[in-house]
This record gives sequence, structure tokens and C-alpha cells, in this order.
Amino acid sequence: MAENNTYTQIHIQIIFAVKFRDSQIKSEWKEELYKYITAIIQNKKHKLLAINGMYDHIHILIGMRPVQSLSDLVEEVKSNSSRWINEKKFLSSRFEWQDSFGAFSYGKSQIDSVVRYIHNQEKHHAKKSFIQEYVEFLEAFGVEYEEKYVFKELK
Repeated sequence: MAENNTYTQIHIQIIFAVKFRDSQIKSEWKEELYKYITAIIQNKKHKLLAINGMYDHIHILIGMRPVQSLSDLVEEVKSNSSRWINEKKFLSSRFEWQDSFGAFSYGKSQIDSVVRYIHNQEKHHAKKSFIQEYVEFLEAFGVEYEEKYVFKELK
């Protein structure tokens, strides 16, 4: 696809969790993980605007370029980062991301507040769980969902 005549402004927040929402992302290596994910996104010509998360999930805000589908990008981020975590042997067990993800679009005027929200994850999760947060996103954006998938039992 010739990019030199394509002009876009597509801002997407991507949210996904560790498989079974286990608290496996450790503070000792999460910054290294975020840098690795940032490189994957940038290598695909997208612009990383913010990345942060908690022990059981991650938020990524990107300026998306129309060079690949969102699903392909998320699959690439998840498969490469989980392989990287396992190769580094950060955990004694195998690391995996959940199969699904959430993605929410924003206008330019909303970007600063979304970046602040992502950078303040610890503050938000002192008051609410990942599931509460995720359902709030789905409802705020009018996304229909099936509770049996959102509230899938922990292992």
C-alpha cells in the first residue's frame, strides 16, 4: 500500500489481559515488556502514544496507520511479547495473553485525557478491578457483550 498519499488520524486504545487474568506481569520487568511492545508497534509503522497496565492487564494507546488490520497488530503484539516473556524465563510457568481484546477509538481532543488515564492505572485500580473497568469501557462505548465471556471464571 502506498503510504505517501494516505492521510489518517486514527486513535485506538487497546486493552487485553493475561490469560485467566492471572497477576503475572511483574514490576521488575514490566518496563522492559512495555519497551518490547513499543518496538513491535513502531516497527509496524504505528505511533505509540501511551502504554501501561497492571499485573493482570495492559492498556496501549496508538495512532494507527492503515497498513494492517487491528486484529493482526494485536495478534502480533500478543504472540511476540508472550514468546519474549517465556524466552526470558521471567516466570516459572508459561505466560499467555487471553485470546480476546477490547479496542476503543478516540478523537484528537480526547487523547490527552486518555494518556493520563493510561499513565494513572495504579490509581484507578486502587478503586476498581480490571473487570469493573473493562465493563465500564464496553458500556460507555455502547459495545454489546456477553457476560459469560467477560466474566469467564478464573482458573
